[in-house]
This record gives sequence, structure tokens and C-alpha cells, in this order.
Amino acid sequence: MQLHKFDNIQEFWDCTQAYLLQHQVENNVLLSILHTLLHNPERYLGKPYLAIVQTNGEILAVAIRTPPRKLILSKAQNMDTLRLIAQDLRQEQLPGSIGLAKEVEIFSQTWQTLTGQFYQRSVVMKIYQLTAVQRASTARGYLRLATESDRSLLVEWLSAFLSEIDEAVSEDVEHQVDNWLKQQNTYFWVDSTPVSIASSKQVLPTIGRINLAYTPPEYRRKGYATACVAALSQKLLDQGCRHCFLIADLANPTANHIYQAIGYYPLSDWHEYSFSSNE
Repeated sequence: MQLHKFDNIQEFWDCTQAYLLQHQVENNVLLSILHTLLHNPERYLGKPYLAIVQTNGEILAVAIRTPPRKLILSKAQNMDTLRLIAQDLRQEQLPGSIGLAKEVEIFSQTWQTLTGQFYQRSVVMKIYQLTAVQRASTARGYLRLATESDRSLLVEWLSAFLSEIDEAVSEDVEHQVDNWLKQQNTYFWVDSTPVSIASSKQVLPTIGRINLAYTPPEYRRKGYATACVAALSQKLLDQGCRHCFLIADLANPTANHIYQAIGYYPLSDWHEYSFSSNE
């Protein structure tokens, strides 16, 4: 087995797309990141880490990192590949890893052995897939594209969302909002005033992804989140997507219930680990 790194994003995509699409459910996050790197590279502020492990020309695993974020691992055909990736990154200040439950746990254990850093599972998530919207909400309102006039509200709501999931709020919030507006992929559910938000991406002509869904506390339990996600999912299907993906934190049972009521069904466990120098 050999590890090979790429500097050219197009070459990396040309090399990995067949493998990633072969397991599109498990690799939907990597597909989404690669779509952004190809079509909107300014979204990420640092040089990405792009690597594959292969043997005899066959890809066994793929790894992507967009600093300062955590490493994201693909489905691995051979778990020994994870040691090669960890060895290649051992001199880096790696904050953690994200991926399928088995792969990311083995990688994190290997990372601790190589570096002496401790690992802790920080988020337990589930990958969901939708092929048809089963039930739309009866909540009043309509779906509306977010525009430049909504910028301050988008910054406020994204900051609130990140605080709720315990992610640091930084100047990257404004950068992310500006990219949302540029890509025209973020929508409000409006009932006289914006009451819920969801952001999406058409990763490939047949693959869509809900990247974020958030409803401020004062508008919750009114069906707005269901209406917003259902309408945006249907929009992706209407644009030609055969599959829509999203990832939900299992610590939020309300969100998981909403997604399943719409027609999303759970497929794979997706975990996040954090690395630190102290237990």
C-alpha cells in the first residue's frame, strides 16, 4: 500500500470520483467538500490536505482536510490504510477526525498511539438519505431564497447555530455567509418574517445535500423546520437529484424525528472525535 498526496484539486477529483461515487452514501461529505473545492475554492481559507491510499492502482481509502478543520475519512476498504494516513499527518496539529464509526475510531486510536494525544468521541451522528418527500408540513409560510439584504440575519443565526452545537464562533461566520449568498443555496421559511433556515448543495446532478437546518428557539415547535427542510429537499429533487443526504446529531431527537417524518431514512453511523494533549 502507498499513500499519495495531491496539490491539484481537479487531478484529485479525477482520481477519486469513481471510488467516492461507488459508496456515495458513506462518502457524501467528501463529495460535498470536493464540489466546493472545485467550484468555490475561496470558501476554505487554507490549503487542503488531499490524500489517497492505494495498492496496484486500486484506491483503498481517501482523506480530506481543509485547515483548520478536522480530518475527514472516506469508507476504507482496508483498515491498515488508516495507519498510513495517521503517519503522514503525525507532525500536524490535527484537532480531530470525522468519518464512519469504525474507520474514525480506528484512526483515532492509531493517532493516540503515534502522537501520545488523547482522543474523545465528541459527536455521534447518523447519515440520512431521502429519495422522495413523504410528508410536507402544514405550517403557514413559504420558502424564500436568502439575499444580500438578509446578510446580518444570516450572520446572527449562523452564530447562534454554531453556539448551540458548541463550535467556536469566529470571523469565518461572515466568510461562510458571504459564500452562501454567492452560491444562492440558502433559504428561509417565511411566515410574515423569516422563522427557519436551511442551506443546501447540489453536489452532482443527481446528488443533493442539506448542509444546515436551524430554527431560532422562539419559532420552534410550530412546524417551521419541517416545512423548510421538506420544501428545500423537494426543490433539490425537482432540480434532478435522485438522492438527498443530510447528517443529524443523535443528541437532538427532535431534529431526527423531523427528518424521518419528511422521508429521510437512516443509513450509516457517522462519528466525530476530538484530539487533545490531556485526558
